[in-house]
Amino acid sequence: MTKGKLPSLPFKRIKEKIVGKDHEVSLVFISNSCSQTLNRERRSKDAPANILTFALSETLGEIFISPREAKKDATKFERTYREFLADLFIHGLFHLKGDAHGSRMKTHEADVRKKFHLE
Repeated sequence: MTKGKLPSLPFKRIKEKIVGKDHEVSLVFISNSCSQTLNRERRSKDAPANILTFALSETLGEIFISPREAKKDATKFERTYREFLADLFIHGLFHLKGDAHGSRMKTHEADVRKKFHLE
């Protein structure tokens, strides 16, 4: 279980912009221990992750975000907590869409951040 209030973000509108209205996405905010367990079981990495994204089908996916890790990592990237949560969500959605890490993905992420004033 996570504690504390999460920043307000236009999650639904961002989701629809990136993957469309027909794509179903489950967004779950999880504890570090849950993140570490999922990361170990599904990716063989024994550490909590700030985000874990799993495509279940072409139009169904899950995004798990650890607010604690996100808050800690935001400062590493010189972002506010709100901005970094948005960054993670956007990043996860592009993975669900099938994009891989690289300059093209970074450009698309920046375009979405700009559109939603999350820079």
